[in-house]
This record gives sequence, C-alpha cells and structure tokens, in this order.
Amino acid sequence: MAAVVHLDTHAVVLLYAQGPTAVSAAARTVLEDSDRLVVSPMVRLEMQYLQEIGRLSVTPLSVLDYLTGVLPLSVCDQSFAHVARSAEQEQWTRDPFDRLIVAAARRAKAPLLSRDRRITQHYSQAFW
Repeated sequence: MAAVVHLDTHAVVLLYAQGPTAVSAAARTVLEDSDRLVVSPMVRLEMQYLQEIGRLSVTPLSVLDYLTGVLPLSVCDQSFAHVARSAEQEQWTRDPFDRLIVAAARRAKAPLLSRDRRITQHYSQAFW
C-alpha cells in the first residue's frame, strides 16, 4: 500500500469524467488503499491549456474542486525550484508537463498513476 500516490493529467481528467471505473482494477485498489492522492500544479496548468484548445469543457478548478470533495486529493506542495531542477534530468521527453509531473513524483518517491506509455517506460513507479 502506498501512502501517497501522484496522478498525472490524464488520470485526473478520466477520474473526473468517468469515476474510478476509468482505471484498471489494480489501479483502483492502489487508489483506495492510499492515504493521499497528489497532483502537481502542472496538472492544473495542463488542464487549462486543454480547456483553451477545446479538449476540456470544464475549468481545471471545477475538476480539482470536485475530485477534492470525493477523493483524498491535494496539490503537491514541493518547492517548484526543486521540482524544476529534478525535471532537468527527465530528458526522455520534450513535454514540460510530463517532465515536471514525473519529477514531482520521483522526488517524493511516490507511485504515479499514468496511462502515458512513455511515462510508464521511463518511471518505474508509474502504473495504470
């Protein structure tokens, strides 16, 4: 059982739109057994970008407010400077969102719920 589990943007949007059935049974078990779910502030910013280009119909605040009400969800409070420094090592992608989201999870030594194949290939604690 993981005390803290990080969520990437795709996981947050799917949990908002479809609920826990959007993830695998194994992932649901990890989420149910965790004490706290955490998102990087970059998740909120990436959702804002998705809303601006029409790929997300609700505001990031609506998504996070809803999920905070039904899950033990909070925003990561790690120093952005430290996370950004760690993200410099995530050279397997040019995507700044993925780099910072993975760096925050890696710094916390926490599992990361992600459906992104590149993330699961490069971060051993990523799962779906």
